[in-house]
Amino acid sequence: MSANTTNLINFVFDIANKLRGPYRPPQYRKVMLPMTVLRRLDCVLAPTKDQMLKEYEKLQARGLEGDALHKVLARKASKERHHPLYNISPYTFEKLLADPENIATNMISYINGFSESARVIFEAFGFELEIEKLDKANRLYLIVKEFADPKINLHPNQVSNHDMGYVFEELVRKFNEQANEEAGDHFTPREVIRLMAHLIYTEDEDVYTPGIARTIYDPTAGTGGMLSVSEEYITEQNPQAHLELFGQEYNEESWAICRSDLLIKDEPVDNIAFGDTLGDGETGDGHEGKSFHYMLANPPFGVEWKPQETLVKKEHQELGFNGRFGPGLPRINDGATLFLLHMLNKMKPAPEQGGEGSRIGIVFNGSPLFNGEPGPSESNIRRWIIENDWLDAIIALPDQLFYNTGIYTYIWLVSNRKPAHRKGKVQLIDGTRHYRKMKKSLGNKRNELSDEHIEELTRLYANFEDGTVCRVGSNGEQTKRVCSKLFDNRDFGYLKVTVERPLRLNFQASAKRIERLWQQTGFINLAKSKKRKDQAEVEAEIKAGEATQQRILTILQEMDDRLYTDRAEFEPALKAAFKSAGEKLPAGIKKAILAALAERDSEAAICRNKDGDPEPDSELRDTEIVPLPEDIPLPLPIGYDKDADNTELLELVYDHCEAYLAREVLPFVDDAWIDHAKTKVGYEIPINRHFYVYEPPRPLEEIERDIQGLEKDILDMLKKVTA
Repeated sequence: MSANTTNLINFVFDIANKLRGPYRPPQYRKVMLPMTVLRRLDCVLAPTKDQMLKEYEKLQARGLEGDALHKVLARKASKERHHPLYNISPYTFEKLLADPENIATNMISYINGFSESARVIFEAFGFELEIEKLDKANRLYLIVKEFADPKINLHPNQVSNHDMGYVFEELVRKFNEQANEEAGDHFTPREVIRLMAHLIYTEDEDVYTPGIARTIYDPTAGTGGMLSVSEEYITEQNPQAHLELFGQEYNEESWAICRSDLLIKDEPVDNIAFGDTLGDGETGDGHEGKSFHYMLANPPFGVEWKPQETLVKKEHQELGFNGRFGPGLPRINDGATLFLLHMLNKMKPAPEQGGEGSRIGIVFNGSPLFNGEPGPSESNIRRWIIENDWLDAIIALPDQLFYNTGIYTYIWLVSNRKPAHRKGKVQLIDGTRHYRKMKKSLGNKRNELSDEHIEELTRLYANFEDGTVCRVGSNGEQTKRVCSKLFDNRDFGYLKVTVERPLRLNFQASAKRIERLWQQTGFINLAKSKKRKDQAEVEAEIKAGEATQQRILTILQEMDDRLYTDRAEFEPALKAAFKSAGEKLPAGIKKAILAALAERDSEAAICRNKDGDPEPDSELRDTEIVPLPEDIPLPLPIGYDKDADNTELLELVYDHCEAYLAREVLPFVDDAWIDHAKTKVGYEIPINRHFYVYEPPRPLEEIERDIQGLEKDILDMLKKVTA
């Protein structure tokens, strides 16, 4: 960071301290960020200000007004910048200071005189309210005067767009750190972003080709940190790269900060869309139909997506894989993986399809690694990504790295243009020990990544080796832990198999079991009326039902209390008892009677259906997790395309499951079988298990010595108290 840049940052913070009183330190950014933007724009437009005002007056004299007038002004302004920027107000900072009595009114008029691309930023900041608040607190004139100090000149001749962008990013970072109690909602630690940039661009040589054109997108742009760091990382190594930045953000202040950063650096601001990326019924994808070369995101962790539920479910059900959410939907209380599905939908076609492909980096908590049962949930999302060979690597990060949470986090790298040596493989990297303690905590953030840690994790990723040992661990200490492992895609998949065992029941018309009829809904409903209006009819129907109940009880009580161990023998006896009593035995009542008079009996005969097949016992039902068969290519023929002609492959899968059953289950329960209709494919990524290192407990003698020492200390303290 240059001395001039440092001076500018310190200058702004010195001014911010003058807000103390009307504002608390976490609120300083509400004033200082829009004021920095306003002063920069004031300096940028100063050389052409008079010329633009003359042009404005000339156009008005010709009768132009409204949209037509602004289109002409925008066309003229666009010749000098990437986007139209102008101001038709007569005010500048100097003229504002010349009329201190009306400075608030004039300043609002000044802001309203900007072209739309700048004006909407100040509206999103809610800056008009802050102007009024500053004016009432007698701070507005002072703040404007400080920013107008000629000793600090924000003109592009003195501070380049690149340097000014860096100043603004540092201000955002520092102000967000001051407001750490809420910063995590829209601010990712800068060192995490730098690590993501190192990782996502490491396996890509094209981006360093002089003159290359590339697009970068963040669907949860926040204040634009990921976009800015990506741009900085690439241009440092390839100044001739042509980069376009795109994003979307639904928090107004964050959106304003992000657009301000681009505006300050003279980059297109309309690429930063406002609104909910997932859609809430009113807004949705702000870049529909577009695809991007690189995508980075830090979506909110553990936040429910109920506000977007209607639109998301509708798209999932109606569009399937032609929309964004084809594989399935996560639990309602955590919508993070929806953002990954959204990004996958914006990948460019893969090289084998004649396209350039895309690379994605996204930060998750641990839930997307393992949550969700096999089926259209997080499991199917993982399955879809892995079976398409898009999952490249997952890097586990230390805990206490983010401002608003102390949990462990994970960077997922996803790409549809893996290099040849990475195809069919997934790399897991354990970076949980790569951190250094901060001198001062910021909210939940107590750890940070040093440059050495970023380089180390990037090296592990680039080397793509199995069993690679880390060089550096926490606080710079050397380590010999294995930090990189390689896996085949299928290693994360499994078959969830339902194992059934036959239902075995005995039956007895004993008094105790007959009494259980009063717990059966079908029997109870006999004495309930379906009529609603005529009370006499209701009472008559209830009375008739009670009489039927009594007749059924009498029939059962007159049966012998013999214990039947075969349902096939008991059912004819029950039917004969009702027939001899002249009563019908409806199916619903028969079911209730059988349920009441039955008890499970492992020695009884198997209950069979009308086709002679064993009926399963739900209480004995179990599931087994079976590894994916090694000799069957992915994707497995279960789930996505039920109409496909995959009978032969399905038989191979079923044979694999039957072999597992014979080997692992039948030796212990020889009457079990697999219900293949319930077999499901699941995927999970147990990264912690793969890097677990067993640490043996301390010797008992050592523990005993410690206990004896503690006992001695306690006794010594008690003696002092009682002395």
